[in-house]
Amino acid sequence: MITVLRLFTLMLLAAFMAGCNSEDNVSAGGVDAWPEKPVRVIIPFGPGGLADVTMRLAGEPLGELLGERLVMENRPGAGGVAATTTMLNADADGYTLIVLTNGTTIAESLFDDLPYNITEDLVPVSAVAWFDLVLLVNPDSGYKDLQALLEARGDNLRIATINPGSTQNLSAELFKSLASNSATIIPYRTTPDVLGALLRGEVDLAIDAYTALKGAIDNNQVTPIVVTGEVRNPAMPDIPTAVEAGITEFFVTGWNALYARKGTDPAIINRLNTNIASVLATDDIRTRFAELGVEAHANTPQEMQQRFLSDIEKWRRVIEAAGIDPL
Repeated sequence: MITVLRLFTLMLLAAFMAGCNSEDNVSAGGVDAWPEKPVRVIIPFGPGGLADVTMRLAGEPLGELLGERLVMENRPGAGGVAATTTMLNADADGYTLIVLTNGTTIAESLFDDLPYNITEDLVPVSAVAWFDLVLLVNPDSGYKDLQALLEARGDNLRIATINPGSTQNLSAELFKSLASNSATIIPYRTTPDVLGALLRGEVDLAIDAYTALKGAIDNNQVTPIVVTGEVRNPAMPDIPTAVEAGITEFFVTGWNALYARKGTDPAIINRLNTNIASVLATDDIRTRFAELGVEAHANTPQEMQQRFLSDIEKWRRVIEAAGIDPL
């Protein structure tokens, strides 16, 4: 009787261990086989924006490397809250990703009650694009460089940007503090509104992304006088950086990056990161990004996290110095 009972116990134990091993094998096989269906990529902006265009350009060859297509899903509005909430309602299985931007780091200080903790709930995969802003004047203004503009307008300088709290708007606040003047920053709803104000002479200076005003620049409707990157933009090699123009420490480089849910298997993150780096290193993608005035830029998850945290602190200081109350 004892022998039979011991044998039965051993059989149950063996069955239990086999089940555990089977689950482990399925888990490992699942990661190895990922992806087995299309991968959804949530974009917190409407179609045609920089984050949308760059992700779609990179997404097609990335899908080819992964063996499954990437399905882009635009969810604009609410400062990215709706898109991020949708992302966090999905499983941490690598089948739902999201594009975040430097605007996400601004939201960390600009909004008091976000329904999530972005630094804890999401994990970076890789950057996708790096891009500068550009400072522009009306060609009819007669100003050929930034110092001439500052000397002529002084504290009467009027700067146009898009919405309050945007990267462009806070970059104007940063510029104002570093240029040591009492400029008036005037926010407009859209980039075309900013352009119209500059062309009508309502403002002296506009700050926006090169991509948004590329057509106006190419057609000589506006004159770029400074770029905000640490080095000159290859799309405008004759335009100086802010440091070269005399405004030290005025660096603004925007970015788009791909993120996954916290808890996503590191092997999936690693595979995505490796394949994104391969896609962004191709001549075709680098050329197509350069035509938009942006740099195809991949990095490691650790590097992206460091940049993310650094930008949160940078924009927190700008918001506090400008006296902007959290929303």
